[in-house]
Amino acid sequence: MLRQPLVAANWKMNGTLSENQGLISDIKSGLASDLSTEIVICPPYPYLPEIQRLLDGCGIQLGAQNVSEHESGAYTGEVSVSMLKDYGCTYVIVGHSERRNIYGESDHVVAEKFKMVVSCGMVPILCLGELLDEREAGITEEVVSRQLLEVINIAGIDSFENAVIAYEPVWAIGTGLTATPEQAEEVHAFIRLQLARHSDSIADRIKILYGGSVKADNAAELFSRADIDGGLIGGASLIATDFLTICQSTR
Repeated sequence: MLRQPLVAANWKMNGTLSENQGLISDIKSGLASDLSTEIVICPPYPYLPEIQRLLDGCGIQLGAQNVSEHESGAYTGEVSVSMLKDYGCTYVIVGHSERRNIYGESDHVVAEKFKMVVSCGMVPILCLGELLDEREAGITEEVVSRQLLEVINIAGIDSFENAVIAYEPVWAIGTGLTATPEQAEEVHAFIRLQLARHSDSIADRIKILYGGSVKADNAAELFSRADIDGGLIGGASLIATDFLTICQSTR
């Protein structure tokens, strides 16, 4: 099945007002007019209103890097789905490896966040992936399956009708290491197979992104694989020329 490619920029905790303006300007001016790839920019929370303004009318979507599993209440420092929606967010990253492994978000919490994003009519980008010791132990599929099944059990398979998955081998994020295209495709195909056990149509339609140190010089080979539908881009999304090359590599 032909799926529209998607490239999402995760700026993480980077950027300033002036840097962001220059970066967005360069990305907008450098995009090919016939590019059919969907593009999402996920800046830090404080910059959402400014990036919303800068992206207005250009076709690039706005996303957030995280969200609370709660709608409102006494949760100091948290941000709700309705707040994100107020600023025009259409996508929300949930379960990024840094949230799981640095801030201790459990599979259950990630699943609740996913469910909350879907309930508000936005698109979750659900991150799945294994640590280096888990890959070396040969349990990559077990880890990814556990993370995915928790979401299916809590949110239901139908919630994936309007969702995106990002496979991010944790050992290949910010390390300069990258899963080979064969390694990445193997896990992407496995994820699609797990979904197919619940719904063939959802498995066929869902976009599965690769998110492990995608760069301008390796994107085309990664994106050429049958089950890799684009990328969740970290560091390279902060350099306009690199990000544009990655976006154009989905052709």
